[in-house]
Amino acid sequence: MTNAEPPTGEPELLVADRAGVRTVTLNRPHRKNAMTWAMWRHLADVLRDTAGDRSVRALVLTGAGGAFCSGADISVPDARHPMDKLRIFTDLALQLHELPIPTVAKVTGVAVGAGWNLALGCDLVVATPEARFAQIFARRGLSVDLGGSWLLPKLVGLQQAKRLALLAETVDAARAEALGLVTWVVAAAEIDAFTAELADRLAAGPPVALAQTKALLNEGADSTLREALAGEARAQGVNFATADAPEAYAAFAGKRAPRFTGAWSLPPAGGEKESG
Repeated sequence: MTNAEPPTGEPELLVADRAGVRTVTLNRPHRKNAMTWAMWRHLADVLRDTAGDRSVRALVLTGAGGAFCSGADISVPDARHPMDKLRIFTDLALQLHELPIPTVAKVTGVAVGAGWNLALGCDLVVATPEARFAQIFARRGLSVDLGGSWLLPKLVGLQQAKRLALLAETVDAARAEALGLVTWVVAAAEIDAFTAELADRLAAGPPVALAQTKALLNEGADSTLREALAGEARAQGVNFATADAPEAYAAFAGKRAPRFTGAWSLPPAGGEKESG
């Protein structure tokens, strides 16, 4: 693919659904998918809608034209107050972090500034060997945003986070993987198939259990052991009230793949089981 400008009228954010997997593609390849404020707002809306759509069981976030995202496009004029713009960042970062389904960033080319933190906000990151990453903010006279100040120390430790943010060094995919900032490095010719299979595996998982596991892991970094154990106990109580736990046992006994739905299995007050 080239970095040619998309055809006139083509959306700058593409959303496609397939078998429980929603793929969101940043579509400004002529600007390496630099995000306008309209795109940030649109992405926030998509995440909000996704959180309430039970048919979506996994999300893939990627970019068109051989790049992931080169951050915010500050060349596009916008007269609103900077604090209003930053509220968009705040809302979007929280929506991505708290989305109750697994999320995967598929990174080709550059992921810099807010673009890299957008990828880090996903649960898993798949990148090609050609991918390049940078916390570029210091080079622009800015400080870290879109959750980078929270994400980086938890992923790589405080000193490495300071190195990445204060020096704004460019990191290749191999180094990012070694630091724990990329989950897999996959050849460019294979990344589409790899990510599709990964998303399908996540979408086939037990949705209630995966949502709770994601929340427990996110919260665990700031919890005491006692708090984490209490959270796990509450989550398991919910899991046992779904049809997925007995389905897992039945599938194991029947030597077949489980069919997870997340359906509630306890009868409501009327005595009949909920249908979905």
